[in-house]
Amino acid sequence: MAAVREISDVKSFEEALDRAGGQLVVVHFSAQWAPQCKQMNEVLEELSKDTQGAISQFFKLEAEDLPELSEKYEIVAVPTFIFFKSKSQVDRLDGANAAELTKKVKTLSSLSYIPTPKLPPTAPKKQDIDERLKVLVSSAPVMVFMKGVPEEPKCGFSRQLVQILNERKIKFSSFDILEDDEVRQGLKKFSNWPTYPQIYANGELLGGLDIVKELVETGEFESQLPEQVKLEDRLKSLINKASVMLFMKGDPQTPRCGFSRQVTALLGETGRIPYETFDILSDDEVRQGLKKFSNWPTYPQLYVKGELVGGLDILQQLKESGELESILKEGQ
Repeated sequence: MAAVREISDVKSFEEALDRAGGQLVVVHFSAQWAPQCKQMNEVLEELSKDTQGAISQFFKLEAEDLPELSEKYEIVAVPTFIFFKSKSQVDRLDGANAAELTKKVKTLSSLSYIPTPKLPPTAPKKQDIDERLKVLVSSAPVMVFMKGVPEEPKCGFSRQLVQILNERKIKFSSFDILEDDEVRQGLKKFSNWPTYPQIYANGELLGGLDIVKELVETGEFESQLPEQVKLEDRLKSLINKASVMLFMKGDPQTPRCGFSRQVTALLGETGRIPYETFDILSDDEVRQGLKKFSNWPTYPQLYVKGELVGGLDILQQLKESGELESILKEGQ
């Protein structure tokens, strides 16, 4: 008996399409926090029993955990269902509509389909590297550019620096330069510092491991760092940094998930009202803390005068009702 299977990464998604051959593949882009997604998963389970796996296969994935796929298939809200045959998209369904989902599965599962070739999408314009680096080095009061992550450093120098910071209970954010060669090479020139790790305090380069060790020996290290701020105070400061403040994945020039890309496009269409952004991928403390602070579990999040407006679904509803522009103007 067929069942709805979980897709956890891009590789398993591609393998699922490969194995299906000419069978219909239904992929549910969902979110655990959305009750309508849970309901539609139950519908998928029933459909999988009806088809017995002979003509259709069913999968589900967390849309926000796989931003590459969400952006590729233009997922702007959950639930969304994408239908494939022979590894090509043949249809889609946006929203929780059990009757329409059932109808499409029954129709497409017996459909002989020859896909029309599509031109590849135009690559988005990349943000100037120096501008991106300015944002990154200032994205947290204490910012470390290292090899690996604090929980799993990938070189001895990075491991030693993390140990020094942890022993002194210094809060910091980090960027794994092994994950982004543009940043890895660009920051060397930007800071005129040829090695890693690099530590920044309030956007200014402090140095590498040797400098930190010297400062520790002379007792000057802590005095070179900004005063440690409670997370709640920091979050309050960030959401009030601008009248209209967007917390997103990436930046407006290079959004790193489909939801963030859709929100920036939406804001761009709404009266050209200025706003500032914060890349939550650059600061895990903010990324996790803001969810609890705002009681809103997903990103992007938009704030006006320090008050949460909501995420993509809410902004789309406000745009459709004609209220979004007036809410944004209240922040001016």
